[in-house]
This record gives sequence, structure tokens and C-alpha cells, in this order.
Amino acid sequence: MTSVPPPPRDAPLRWHEVAITRVERRTPRVVSVYVDAVLGVHVAGQHVDVRLTAPDGYHAERSYSIASAPGSAQMELAIEHLEGGEVSAYFHDVAQPGDRIELRGPIGGHFAWRPADGGPLLLIGGGSGMAPLMAMLRARAAASTDVPTLLVYSARSWDEVIWRDEVLGLETRGDGLVVALAITRGAPGRAVDIAGRLDANRLRARLSAWGRAPARTYVCGANRFVEAMTQALIGSGVAASSIRAERYGGSG
Repeated sequence: MTSVPPPPRDAPLRWHEVAITRVERRTPRVVSVYVDAVLGVHVAGQHVDVRLTAPDGYHAERSYSIASAPGSAQMELAIEHLEGGEVSAYFHDVAQPGDRIELRGPIGGHFAWRPADGGPLLLIGGGSGMAPLMAMLRARAAASTDVPTLLVYSARSWDEVIWRDEVLGLETRGDGLVVALAITRGAPGRAVDIAGRLDANRLRARLSAWGRAPARTYVCGANRFVEAMTQALIGSGVAASSIRAERYGGSG
């Protein structure tokens, strides 16, 4: 992993023009967009603002969580195609390596995790809400920590599990990571997955099987998903003070 210098003190407030280095299809509805990590080292869970400018001067801005591990030479943003979304449509249908966009960040301190923060760590994601959680998993792996971690991730289908092979590969390291995939439509891909929508009862059962009280919990996804999961966690006895949530539009 290439070391990236820290950004200038005012870097999170300024726009930086960067070139797209790669666009990679992750799932039928999600692409990963890579740029050089010129903004400096982020903390897992942080996001950046993205600004596109049309020839007539019109600006469109969106915020995207950083999925890459802190210190990576390339910053990865996972972008879900939203119906009617002008920014997501650009990245899915138009963007090519060499195209230039503007970024501002990294931003955010509440929804952030460092390996030194420890655990037990509970990560719950829906749809493209997996992006900041993936940064946490990658940070955890890079630090070679055995912090007990449970990832519960909900996707519409097996093919829409973002970073599926990488996540399942991390679980096989045997370092305390447990993965539970909830597949809401179609047959699940393996026996340990949750077949059907992730609800309070299914989440409670998964927490019971894990057998740990999370010291830090991160929930990310669409509004309704985050609201339902947060209420389910509190109903399952997870301390509200340990729960950090990040929500935004999208299918979840």
C-alpha cells in the first residue's frame, strides 16, 4: 500500500480537480469510480463531495462515501445508479478514464472508525450503504486486528452484493470477522445467508448467534432501512449511545 501524505489543513474546504483513473462495474446497479488519492488520508467512514460542471456552467453536487482503505493510493467511490439521478447517470453512462471531476473532502467525524477504536464492532448496511462499511473492513484487514466484527448486509439479490468475493474472502481469514448476507429477492447464495428482508426478528437472531454486545455500531443505507435497523437494534438491547447512523437516498 502506497503511503499518502496528509492533506493541507484547508483541504477539506477546497475543491480539487482530479482525473478519473478507472471505472469498474461492481453490480448491475453499482460502479466503482477511482481517482488518485490527492486529498490525503481519510478515516474509514468519511465521505467526499463530488461536483460536476456542464459546459454552460451548471453545477451538480453529490456526496459519496469513500470505500477504499485509508492510505490507499487510489480513492474508490461506489456509485449506485438512481433513476433520474443526473450525477449517478454520468458515472454509469458517460464517465471514462481521463475525465476530470471536482472533489472536496474528506468530510465527517461522527460516522468514522479507526482500528484503535476497537470493538466489538457491528456493521449493518443496505445497498450502496455498504461503501463506508467496506472502508472499515479494509482498514481492519490492513491493520491485522482481530477486533470481533459482525457485518450484516442486505441486498436485493446475490448478484447485487457489492464486493461480495472480497468480503467473503476477508471472512475466511479467521480473524474474528463474521459475515451475514440478507438476500431479499431470489435464492440466497450460501447457507448462512438470511433469506428474505432483514427485519427486527432476523437481526435479533443474528445478534444472538454472534453472542457479543457491540461497543460500536454503524448503520448505513437508505432512510427507511436505517430507521428500521436502528429501532430494531434498540429493541434488541443495543445501547443507543453506541449506534452511529448514516442515511441517504437509494434503494437500500
